[in-house]
Amino acid sequence: MKFKGSIDINQPIEKVAALFANPDYLGEYQDGFLRKKLVSGTEGEVGAISKMYYTMGKGEMELTETILANNLPHSFEGQYHHKHMDNTLKSSFTSLSDTETRYVWEGEYTAFRGFIPKMMKLFFPKVFEKQAKKWMDNFKVFAEKQ
Repeated sequence: MKFKGSIDINQPIEKVAALFANPDYLGEYQDGFLRKKLVSGTEGEVGAISKMYYTMGKGEMELTETILANNLPHSFEGQYHHKHMDNTLKSSFTSLSDTETRYVWEGEYTAFRGFIPKMMKLFFPKVFEKQAKKWMDNFKVFAEKQ
């Protein structure tokens, strides 16, 4: 299952990429984000593995992020593993002017495990795309306030 979208941000590409790359800001635009912990490698570099934690109901959800490519300020690609699903997300940044950047994202869910995730994929596939779009909209608002 693939999805993609784009949004234009009123900030220069260097600033957008710096905000995107800084894990201290994830909670500013990703709902429920709690923390990110480096497990192996060097933060921000290809091959680095981190655990990411989010609130989910009354508990926590854990994702494992593996950086597949980091060519910031132009692009970043990560693989995300959860016990119920796997996905990749590629983010690209293009300078439209000295003060505007286009942020394009392409996501692909590559595996669904368990009855509920499989049913969500089958009956509510747009829910995954809507979550990514919401976080990108939140990122735009956050970046433009900086």
